[in-house]
Amino acid sequence: MHPYVFDTCQSGVVLRAVLFVQIIVMVASLFETSGWRAWSAYAATLTGAALPGLLVWLLSVCLLKRVFDRLPVRAQWALSLALGGVAGLYGCAMLAWVGLVAEAPWLASAASGALLAAVITTSLFWRARARMPAGTTARLAELQARIRPHFLFNTLNSAISLVREEPARAESLLEDLSELFRHALADPKEAVPLKHELELARHYLAIEQVRFGDRLRIEWNIDETASRAKLPPLILQPLVENAVKHGVEPSPSGATVRISTQRRGDMVVIKVTNTVPAGTGTKGHGLALDNVRQRLRLLHDLEGRFQSALINGVYQARLEIPL
Repeated sequence: MHPYVFDTCQSGVVLRAVLFVQIIVMVASLFETSGWRAWSAYAATLTGAALPGLLVWLLSVCLLKRVFDRLPVRAQWALSLALGGVAGLYGCAMLAWVGLVAEAPWLASAASGALLAAVITTSLFWRARARMPAGTTARLAELQARIRPHFLFNTLNSAISLVREEPARAESLLEDLSELFRHALADPKEAVPLKHELELARHYLAIEQVRFGDRLRIEWNIDETASRAKLPPLILQPLVENAVKHGVEPSPSGATVRISTQRRGDMVVIKVTNTVPAGTGTKGHGLALDNVRQRLRLLHDLEGRFQSALINGVYQARLEIPL
């Protein structure tokens, strides 16, 4: 199978494509008219052909996603342009059907549809190409943040202290550390199920539980129906780390870390919260949060949202992703 080099199923792609085509229509109308009213009428006529054709093309490419995925890259491009030509003919047929044109420009419509499909396909292709180095860079940044020397040092010290008195706990601790490294060193993927990210968070918190003891209080509220949602790999981990670093670590009494997931229709809401006792929380540089925001936008575009805020002594990081 070959990589699917462009995706028209995302709402952000649809909105940008519609805006792009509408701008072209408005500019093209200027060449044919001299007055405001004539320009408006001509632009409306072209819009009546262009937008239906565009929507047909976007829908066709989206529905044929699996077909595209089985084709070589060049064949994907050829099929995309062919569908663009057909969509152009459809738009022209709409104008002829309602009687807005005396003589339907079939050839010009097909050529225009194929040309617009080529432009949009090119932009989507380069957008997909841009995601690969960005995703790799972000993954390496998260890898360095998680396996930082002092975290590894503290974990090994905790294991050493448990070896004689509680060997079973020491073994469990090292298994959790092994799982963290296994996930971090695995081949990079574009997206993983939410349940995998939650499993990774459990391993991390199990390690920190040994270190902080009763100071780290963990609460889980997981909606199993949301487990199929896709996330960029290693994106939940920095949010959980921030909760421990800025909530538990600086507080003598510790803090409560809550992780919850909830399905709301076709969306999934993920929350990571931690209590921040007055005067004990530390403010970071926001690099991890910016990283999460950028990676979420790369995968889900406008459909993915990330927010964070400190309200009444509780810090909350909130993710919204499509199911």
